Order: sequence, then structure tokens, then C-alpha cells
Amino acid sequence: MKAVQVRRFGEPEVMELVDLPEPEAGPGEIIVRVRAAGVNPVDTYIRSGHYPRRPDLPYIPGFDAAGEIAAVGPGIQRWRPGQRVYVHGGGSGTYAEYVRCTPVQVHPLPDHVSFAAGAALGVPYATAYRALFQIARARPGEWVLVHGAIGGVGTAAVQLATAQGMRVIGTAGTPEGLQRVRTLGAIHALNHHDTEAYAAIPEWTHGEGVDVILEMRADLNLDRDLKLLARFGRIVVIGNRGRIEIDPRDAMARDAAVLGMSLFNTPAAAMASIHAALAAGLEKGFIRPVIGREYPLAEAPAAHRRILEPGAHGKIVLIP
Repeated sequence: MKAVQVRRFGEPEVMELVDLPEPEAGPGEIIVRVRAAGVNPVDTYIRSGHYPRRPDLPYIPGFDAAGEIAAVGPGIQRWRPGQRVYVHGGGSGTYAEYVRCTPVQVHPLPDHVSFAAGAALGVPYATAYRALFQIARARPGEWVLVHGAIGGVGTAAVQLATAQGMRVIGTAGTPEGLQRVRTLGAIHALNHHDTEAYAAIPEWTHGEGVDVILEMRADLNLDRDLKLLARFGRIVVIGNRGRIEIDPRDAMARDAAVLGMSLFNTPAAAMASIHAALAAGLEKGFIRPVIGREYPLAEAPAAHRRILEPGAHGKIVLIP
């Protein structure tokens, strides 16, 4: 099979398209024929070597995919070859024509959902759901500020929050991006390159501030975020690329909480709950992954460069 392999950590060019043997399904294993593989920012951090979790070299990148079940091993009861599925946490890496999975990594993909959309579900939607509902415990009627609302996690967060009756403010960096944020369901959109634009938030929230902030670049925004919070507000740090200085008084004055999260820390029971909710959202239609761009598998380096560029919107997927 064709697969992208990393033999050493470094820049995107360390990823090479190689021929590897097709995996076989052992006891309790499922082999999925990958039709689309999701690209996530965390994939780039791991590939670069600048991430706490380092896989053994060589390895195949990727956690998300969608396709059909190609084979099942002994002991698999629920699944059969030919079923459409999406994969989250594919054990052997999803940047490949086939991926070996365990049953907890495989989830049903409705017929009306494309494979590209299925590949956009795992990391972005699971991250957004866990941040909103399991970490911040956001409630209907609360104000939610989503930074980077046109990225994979941001798009997911806006859809999930609005579906549960929350009032969403989303940020983007271009006029086109701001329009997309509104189309997703946000009540207000603001340009995160314009620091003065945040001054509108107290007016929008009638002087109360926002209840929950989903933060994708804490190194840029955390100090300002604390000043935008309502009393008892919560900030969930999803992404960060450096250090930042804050004034703890801003948290003290609001009884605020700054909460870090990593999807890798999610307990098994919590992850099962997340995917049960996502499956319901797919069926009911309020989860609608937005695909930004598709690349052939051989152009994985270009996809890794693109996902970190300013203005990237929607999900980037690889097509084997």
C-alpha cells in the first residue's frame, strides 16, 4: 500500500511517500480502507519533534480518516467488511491507503456524509466537544467566544455551541472568514487582527462579558481573554505556541478559571460519550464538517505547511 512515512523528526519534507505491506487484521482488529485522511495541527507538531508525545520512528502520521471496512479479525462482532466508517485514533497512522484499528477507534459514517467530511470529525469535533461540554461545562444561553472560528476545531465549536442554544462570537482574519463565521451560526464575528474590535464584546454581552472562551493561541490572547470574561468565566486552552505574561488579578476579580486540555488525556468513557454525541449530530444534520482543501497523499508536506498558515479555513484532508 501507499503510505506517508516519517523516518526522522523535522520539517514537512521529512514525510515520504513509500510502499508498505498492507496490514492484516489480527484478533480484535479492524482494517479500514482509507478514502480520506484528516490533517490536524497536532500532526505537524508531532512530525517536527516539538511535542511531548513522540512516536517511535519510523511512523505513519495521522489520527483521523474515513473509508470502508476492508477486513475484520477474530473476535469482532459488530463490524463487517464494506461498512462505511470514520476513524479517530487509528493505531497504525491514517496517512495511508489502509489503517489498522481497534473497535473503539471506529465509528459509523452515515451514507449522506462524504468520506472527506468523515475524515474531518475525529480530532476537531472531539476536541471542540470535550472543551465545551466536558471541560468548560458550557450551558445553553451562555456567551461563548471561539478564537479561530474558521479552522477545524473552531468550525466544530461554533456548530456544537449554537446547536445547544449558546450565543457565539467567532473570530477570523479576513472579510471572507468573518462571513463564514456568521454562516456557521455565530451571532457576532470580529477580526482578530484588529485589537480594537474586541471592545465591542462588553456591548454585545450587556456589560457582563463572555462565559466561555475557547483559545487556540493562548500565547497571543490569554492576557486579553481574562479581561473579556464574565464572573465565573472559563477559558479552555486548546492551542499554544509560546509563553505569555498575564495579570492574575484579572482572574481573581472574576473568580475565573483557566483550564488546559489535551485530547490525548480523555478517559475512555468520556471519549465514548463524545462519539455517541457526534453520531447523533451527524444523523440530525447539525454537524456539518467544512472542507477547506483536499490534497493527494503525495502532497502531505504541502498540507502540513498550509494548515499552519494564517487564513486557512475548514478542514484539510488527504486523498489516498
